[in-house]
Amino acid sequence: MFYKALEIKNERMRYCKRMDNLLVEKMNRKKPKTMREIEDIWYEGYSESRSRHYHNSRYHFLNLHSFFRRNRTVELRGFNSVLHAGKIRSFIVLSLAINNQALTQKSASSKKPQVENEKFAMRTYLNRIGLIGEEFANCRSHLTKPLSGSAAWRFRVG
Repeated sequence: MFYKALEIKNERMRYCKRMDNLLVEKMNRKKPKTMREIEDIWYEGYSESRSRHYHNSRYHFLNLHSFFRRNRTVELRGFNSVLHAGKIRSFIVLSLAINNQALTQKSASSKKPQVENEKFAMRTYLNRIGLIGEEFANCRSHLTKPLSGSAAWRFRVG
């Protein structure tokens, strides 16, 4: 749903791959307690050296390679280059909200959310991560515009 909402084009998928389901399953199964354990799981399955700058693990929506190397930064690679101020603000606010959720949420689930109505699912997710109220109406509008369905109703009546 993020890929559709952010309008990530197919030609960018080489540099912005979807998260590997096996990675999520390994994290849930092994329940790492240290950053070193998370790092080991992140690089599992890659034959190249972890110190390589252009490591293949970096070409995902979420890039932790730069965090584990020297920069100590988390990179979200899913945003198109645009000049529209409203879209740029929406991307920044979404990034901040996702980071805040990662820092404050006590647990996570790997279960896929309902998506029979994409626009409603995204709106409820955005509300859940704190993009509530008139202050974030423009952000919600930009982030749900490319999605199908109704933002107001999960199931359409009639």
